[in-house]
Amino acid sequence: MAVEVRRATPPRGGARPGEGRGARVQAGDALPLPIRHTNLIFSALFAASLAYLMRRWREKIRSSTPLHVVGLTEIFAICGLVASLIYLLSFFGIAFVQSVVSNSDDEDEDFLIASAQPKPAPAPAVPAQCALLQSAGPAPEVMPEEDEEIVSQVVAGKIPSYVLETKLGDCRRAAGIRRESLRRITGREINGLPLDGFDYASILGQCCEMPVGYVQLPVGVVGPLLLDGRRLYVPMATTEGCLVASTNRGCKAIAESGGASSVVFRDGMSRAPVARFPTARRAAELMRFLENPDNFDTLSVVFSRSTRFGRLQGVKCALAGRNLYMRFTCSTGDAMGMNMISKGVQHVLDYLEEDFPDMDVVSISGNFCSDKKSAAVNWIEGRGKSVVCEAIIREDVVEKVLKTNVQSLVELNVIKNLAGSAVAGALGGFNAHASNIVSAIFIATGQDPAQNVESSQCITMLEAVNGGRDLHISVTMPSIEVGTVGGGTQLASQSACLDLLGVKGANRESPGSNARLLATVVAGAVLAGELSLISAQAAGHLVQSHMKYNRSRKDMSNSAAC
Repeated sequence: MAVEVRRATPPRGGARPGEGRGARVQAGDALPLPIRHTNLIFSALFAASLAYLMRRWREKIRSSTPLHVVGLTEIFAICGLVASLIYLLSFFGIAFVQSVVSNSDDEDEDFLIASAQPKPAPAPAVPAQCALLQSAGPAPEVMPEEDEEIVSQVVAGKIPSYVLETKLGDCRRAAGIRRESLRRITGREINGLPLDGFDYASILGQCCEMPVGYVQLPVGVVGPLLLDGRRLYVPMATTEGCLVASTNRGCKAIAESGGASSVVFRDGMSRAPVARFPTARRAAELMRFLENPDNFDTLSVVFSRSTRFGRLQGVKCALAGRNLYMRFTCSTGDAMGMNMISKGVQHVLDYLEEDFPDMDVVSISGNFCSDKKSAAVNWIEGRGKSVVCEAIIREDVVEKVLKTNVQSLVELNVIKNLAGSAVAGALGGFNAHASNIVSAIFIATGQDPAQNVESSQCITMLEAVNGGRDLHISVTMPSIEVGTVGGGTQLASQSACLDLLGVKGANRESPGSNARLLATVVAGAVLAGELSLISAQAAGHLVQSHMKYNRSRKDMSNSAAC
């Protein structure tokens, strides 16, 4: 879901806006004369025809001549009036039509609209060539017909590997040729990596470049997770033994105690560009402008020019010398929203340059966001969905299902998750293993696995309640970054896992509710995983369980010899 956004550079060679690659076609380009001359001619024709006809009809009325009796000149005048009227109506509609067309290229929002409707498998599209993957040798205009000859030319460096899908028009064939080329170049067999059974056209230009196969990953299901009155079965893709079984035990304890409840108390994705100024004083002037509440409405209107779903929520700034870091936060509907907010921020930066021409935008992302990095700003301010999930586990369930007691759990949580994490200098890591559950659900549902870094920030709290008999457990996760449209969510396997949870695609009736529900599911599963693991450690069962379920019984001597 990550995207590298760069600022647009002015056209080279003095080219006018709209020329060259990606120029917008104007409706007036089809006219034989310049549009201002054409407008003048038809306006004059309309006025002259109308004046002549009005004068003739007035004379006929005075002389009692029937109006439907017309001469040749009147016929020409009527034709001129109709033709000029049609042209003028069309002319005034051009701007409206082009404004509608220009707003239809928002990738995130196309997912939001189209994902709710079934659609046929997309035909292989031509992806934009990535500069990082370009080869020194240009691709030939006509590709050889035989695969063997193509492989030889790829190995020899005459055909860049990244153009195979574009030139061949067959994504499966391109992956096979690339795979064989890789085998010949490296001398390594990759027989264990499957090639067939995957729709390579579905990832073209959006999920993965230069594929040679796909990795098989088991998906387990835990549940039912009784959360907010819903019975949910949660998919988890993992290779760690005991993880699914342990989380499932936590779900059982929660269900037998009446279920868990959750609340999304904040929802907003962030993007923080960094700009450099000649002086720190000048940077501070822009900071005061951005944080002034009187300017928020203007910034919000500018931000919304690029999106129908994103809404600016606020701007928080930080100064470092003459560098200004501007952290924009916005709602993003059911999309995770990095593309959406990046485009909106770019509009705001372009607007600000009019009043701050000395502003040098160093990067659209200045790491104050902060994306895919553990950062205090996310822990404090939140990023994505901020969720709290809680449950009260009855004493008898603690003893029967979790095989421990309330007092031991509370004591272990303080010593391990709170004090132990503080000793380690943890940042948002006041939990037992939240990242285990977050990563497994992220991979299963097509989220960005790298965003597990901040999404796993979590503090687990355990308290004895009801006179010390029962256990209150909660997890607070301020930065769960999820979406149900875009990125890997449209792949067949990941889409099926989202459908299992009932959050596939966009929610047309309540935009954003599917993504928020997915965030609460993540938090609920983390709650179950935390409850079970802490119980296993309190009871001294952790090592026994892993020796039983997390060790391979295969004879690895043959594999080690290979």
